[in-house]
Amino acid sequence: MDESRSNCVFCNIVNGKVPSDRVYEDDLVVGFWDANPAAAIHILIVPRKHIPTLNDVKPEDHILCHVGQVARKIAEDFGVAESGYRLMINVNRGGGQVIFHLHAHLIAKNRPGPR
Repeated sequence: MDESRSNCVFCNIVNGKVPSDRVYEDDLVVGFWDANPAAAIHILIVPRKHIPTLNDVKPEDHILCHVGQVARKIAEDFGVAESGYRLMINVNRGGGQVIFHLHAHLIAKNRPGPR
């Protein structure tokens, strides 16, 4: 693991070295509550594979479709799939990216709770 990956907070969360409040995980991604939520529901969906930005995704990664499917499942679990939610990926500093490990923000205003 190179220096940037060993110091990557999301790599450390995904690997269990840093605790997180997980709501979903599978072989490709981990979903957990954002530490500084911008809304009642603010969950990060993070690939297990270290990919710095959306610009670094390769066709063989097949990760974006999976992130979308996981977002829908999480939204369904929290009862906001029908009422609506946002799925946002910030790209590079100018686009608001702070942690350089690809991740999507699932954000919803209402929080009816898990089913």
